[in-house]
Amino acid sequence: MKLKYFAYILLLTFFYNCSNKTNNDEFIEKVTGRYLYNSDEIIEIYFKESELFMMWRGAKNIKPLKINDTTFYVKEMNEKIQFLINPSNQQEYLVLVPKEEKKSIVYNYRKLDENEKIPSEYLINNEFDKALNAYLIIKAKDSLDSSINESNLNSLGYKKLRKKEYEYAINIFKINVALYPNSSNVYDSLGDVFMKNGDTVQAIVNYKKSLVLDSGNARAKRNIKKLENKE
Repeated sequence: MKLKYFAYILLLTFFYNCSNKTNNDEFIEKVTGRYLYNSDEIIEIYFKESELFMMWRGAKNIKPLKINDTTFYVKEMNEKIQFLINPSNQQEYLVLVPKEEKKSIVYNYRKLDENEKIPSEYLINNEFDKALNAYLIIKAKDSLDSSINESNLNSLGYKKLRKKEYEYAINIFKINVALYPNSSNVYDSLGDVFMKNGDTVQAIVNYKKSLVLDSGNARAKRNIKKLENKE
């Protein structure tokens, strides 16, 4: 009888916690904000009528299930999350609850300062110098970080070029040049956007730089010949 009563209490507590979706003002103020998911991607935590919501990877209205006052289950991640202070630096983090009891907590996702931005946000705001500095910092820490992938940045530049957003494309390709100064391809791409934008001199300069690094770049040779015949 006692066992059944205990099970009933546990079940009642569980349903109470799940149904009690609202959060107190102190908790809301503490955890609202943006958390660094990786070097160029964020998780944003916000509240609607005191209920916790997330924005992550393009999804704007992720609604984690509240398990108790400190723990939430995020179906989209298949993870339980908590919000904790990292004792090593006294900063706030969004953490994944270990799936095994004996596993230590890893402080996964640091809460960003109010005015702190990730590199892609600088790009969106046309703050290209700040974006470059941020990317260079990432490269110094991890040269294989996916956020500074040469091919991805090149694709972004050509996407802007196809839309005739020449200034934006030029800046993206310049960032790629700064990150990968020994790549023939980044100079070739920069030559392309200068050519499309009507800057013959800079197009030739960059195609020639591409040839220095790859003398077999037949396309660059053809474009140089075409542009020099125009002069």
